[in-house]
Amino acid sequence: MMLKKLHLIFSATIIFLISSSILKAELQVPNNLIMPNEVIKIQLVGLMNNDKSFKDSGIEQTWNFAHPENKKYTGPLPHFKMMIKGKSYQMLLNHISHTITEVGSSDKWAQFEVIILDKEKIYHKFNWQVEKYTGEGPLKDCWLTTMVSSPIALGSSI
Repeated sequence: MMLKKLHLIFSATIIFLISSSILKAELQVPNNLIMPNEVIKIQLVGLMNNDKSFKDSGIEQTWNFAHPENKKYTGPLPHFKMMIKGKSYQMLLNHISHTITEVGSSDKWAQFEVIILDKEKIYHKFNWQVEKYTGEGPLKDCWLTTMVSSPIALGSSI
């Protein structure tokens, strides 16, 4: 009887771990085929649906595409989560819509104007910059976010 209970607990634990890793696997990871505007789109869609896959999955998705130099200032991940949930960037979470407009680029960087409509129906503008990673390893030649400006409130949509 005791062995059967242990087997059930073990089986339930394995199923939980497998399902958790499958959920985590839904997050996209950088690769050198993802273009600059797509990086921002991936991050914004994640933030728009922050808790869809698992709690804070959108924030973790955004973190995946943060440049290592940026992570030095915004990380580690628990600190980054607090920053995004703070007053300066919370409007990105579960926003209604967004537009991405390129304002400049080269072969090493690209800058975009991002306008989001938050869940309170207020528009906010950001400058969002990505750069091609020049270091070694799996991020080599991937486009990653190096800067997101503080938001500028543009007013209500009503």
